[in-house]
Amino acid sequence: MANEDPPAVRWEPDRSVKPPPWPTPPLITAIGRGMIGRCPACGRTHLFSGYLRVVGECASCGAPLGQVPADDGPPVFTILIAGAIVVTLLVVMETTMSLSIWLEVGILVPLTLVLSLALLRPVKGATLGLMLRLGMVKPPEQ
Repeated sequence: MANEDPPAVRWEPDRSVKPPPWPTPPLITAIGRGMIGRCPACGRTHLFSGYLRVVGECASCGAPLGQVPADDGPPVFTILIAGAIVVTLLVVMETTMSLSIWLEVGILVPLTLVLSLALLRPVKGATLGLMLRLGMVKPPEQ
């Protein structure tokens, strides 16, 4: 009886999720703040330093906005939204009016351009807000 082995202990890794050091608002709040061009975490500072250039870090709460990898998503979402609007308008114009093809092109091409440019920034802000809220932040480069 003196030579009994101690019970086997199984090592378990620490799986607890540590909260980020910046504020984490509800998902809809973070997306809405991003859409209007404010910091998704605190809503106090600007999200962009140019038309689409994101600031590196929020001056108010320290959220690492420049480390959120929102690269290809915003243009794709913008194309989908603008395309749905333009194609719907094209179908309505074809079924209810008899316009020449050149008039339709003259209406729809500028509309596509304006919609794309107008939607790209809010869609990028919303994507940044979503990704920041979900914790999709690249680690800082060494």
